[in-house]
Amino acid sequence: MDLVKHIEASQIRTDLPEFNSGDTVSVHYTIKEGEKERIQVFQGTVIQRRNTGMDETFTVRKMSSGVGVERIFPLNSPFIDKIVVDRKGKVRRARIFYLRDRTGKKARIKEKR
Repeated sequence: MDLVKHIEASQIRTDLPEFNSGDTVSVHYTIKEGEKERIQVFQGTVIQRRNTGMDETFTVRKMSSGVGVERIFPLNSPFIDKIVVDRKGKVRRARIFYLRDRTGKKARIKEKR
C-alpha cells in the first residue's frame, strides 16, 4: 500500500497556488480543437474542493450572460496551464452551494484582508 501512495505522491502537481472555496480564480485551460491548441481562461468563484491526492477536483462557478455556468476541473490535470488567484474570499463553509440560488449583490463574497 505504501508503494501506491509513493507513486501517487510523485504524480501530484506542486506548481499550483493555494486556494479554497470562496476564492475568485482564473483557470488557464488548454483546449485542443483538431490539431490546434489554445488556452482558454475560465474565471469564477470556487464553490467546492473535493477528494484528495490524484482524485482532487474543484468546481468553479461564473455568471455568463445572466446564466450560471459551473465547471469541474481535476486539480492534477495536465491541461491546466496555470491557476491565478484573483481574490481571497471569506466564507464559513467548505461548499458554498447557496450561491446557486443568489444573483446580483446577494451573491457577493467578502474579501479576506
